[in-house]
Amino acid sequence: MTPKDSPFHVGELEAQRRAKVGDVASWAGGFIRDHMPDQHRDFFAMLPFLVVAGGDDKGWPWVTIIEGPAGFAHSPDPRRLSVRSGLHPQDPLAAALFPGSRIGILGIDLATRRRNRLNGLIRAAGGSFDIEVRQSFGNCPQYIHQRNWHRVEPVPAARARISHRLDPDQKARIAAANTLFIGSGHSTGGDRPSDGYDASHRGGSRGFVQVADDGKLLRIPDYAGNRFFNTIGNLVRDPRVGLLFVDFETGGLLHVAGRARIDWAPKDSHDPNALRMIEVTVEKVIDRPAALALRWSEAGAEFRQLKVIGKVSESDRITSFHLASPDGAALPPFGAGQHLPVELKVPGQPDRIKRTYSLSGPPQAGTYRISVKREDRGIASAFLHAEVGVGATIEARLPAGDFILPAGEGPLVLVSAGVGVTPMLSMLHIVAASHPGRRVWFIHGARDGRSHAFRAEVDALVGMHANITRKIFYSAPRETDMPGTDFDAAGRITAKDLLAFEAGADARYMLCGPARFLADIRAGLEAGDVPSSHIHIETFGPSGRG
Repeated sequence: MTPKDSPFHVGELEAQRRAKVGDVASWAGGFIRDHMPDQHRDFFAMLPFLVVAGGDDKGWPWVTIIEGPAGFAHSPDPRRLSVRSGLHPQDPLAAALFPGSRIGILGIDLATRRRNRLNGLIRAAGGSFDIEVRQSFGNCPQYIHQRNWHRVEPVPAARARISHRLDPDQKARIAAANTLFIGSGHSTGGDRPSDGYDASHRGGSRGFVQVADDGKLLRIPDYAGNRFFNTIGNLVRDPRVGLLFVDFETGGLLHVAGRARIDWAPKDSHDPNALRMIEVTVEKVIDRPAALALRWSEAGAEFRQLKVIGKVSESDRITSFHLASPDGAALPPFGAGQHLPVELKVPGQPDRIKRTYSLSGPPQAGTYRISVKREDRGIASAFLHAEVGVGATIEARLPAGDFILPAGEGPLVLVSAGVGVTPMLSMLHIVAASHPGRRVWFIHGARDGRSHAFRAEVDALVGMHANITRKIFYSAPRETDMPGTDFDAAGRITAKDLLAFEAGADARYMLCGPARFLADIRAGLEAGDVPSSHIHIETFGPSGRG
């Protein structure tokens, strides 16, 4: 029986138990909301398309894309998303957008790799519709392939091809894909917020979806994620599923419906990095050529070579890599808090591994520093720690991201846990260098002295600037860790600790760390009357950016 106040339904809870990820429901309530924070509202309003999941007249889940001009989606208030666009009659969800129907929305910016989700009820329909938000939450930006978009002049839609099996061309397109979207659903027959449909994203190297049994079976690897198990939890209770493969060059949409089975412990699979495998038996195919006016191109051409000029161990699991231009020219400055997109050629991997790592050094230094936590199952982090040394080169794109230091001179509270310290350190550097009058609190949590990265660097900055206050928490200090010297308080950071600083009504709170940490802190701050617009978060997810 699902607890009444749990944000998850019985299928999601069952999947979490099977995956042994702990009591996610105990903290996710602060991460899954019944409204959109202002950051999400602004995010949806800038998107050129939305990924939509819903059910047809038989309740079968499908997933599609709805596009529109600038501002076609906007949020009049935190509990509502208005969409001023519709679906073509050939779309499998064209008849599903009526008042009272349930809908799942995924907003994803392929250029910046940001994504946010919501589920809700349609309250108005026609050529446009409103969505009453029931659940809203962010997603960790893993496995998203960066793409830039543009529009072409719309053309009359070609007739959709409908069949019950994949033809050779469709099998080839799926076998070459590195992105797909999944629609799934669950209903208790009541009115729980967790009922309805979920739209989700999956990505990997080209060919990560295996086409088997002459196209009758698709195998989709499931990697480490946010531990909510929305999709797999739905499929545990209702195996019906909708898949969407997008032809980013032509705007074509390939919809596939089928029934899913979860392999919880795949052996000898086509992807050794998969933690689980979703096996989908194909039952229906709808192929819609040039269905969209949007086109996308991969952003790989923007990558440049960077040389490793320094490699420094910061803690027992975090290592910094100092990067410079091979010709010695100064690298462009970046916004404090931004990340560096990198590509790595890892032996044994069929495709380049793409990751983003927060920049932890001074923004104006002319060089970059990324600080990487070694993850137990992290392909990229293991390679960087073990194989990449001084003199090696890596490929990187220009720094990106909108988790940046708020402008102005208002009070600033920088709060981090674990490797979440990296963007905070960059912010601390720029405040120390350029904002001597700005009041700043630097609050960091680590397990103990071995895992405490950048202690000496932070101490030096704090010691030279009277406007900066530091407080360090150790959740499990060792006997050799000295209170008052190595750390200031035992235990985990709480919102109560932050509110005790009395930073003022104008203070901005910058939070970075695992999802559970963020959920607890944000919920506590809001309970303490801190406006949600004053709270800015960056999550590395429970598993980090490995």
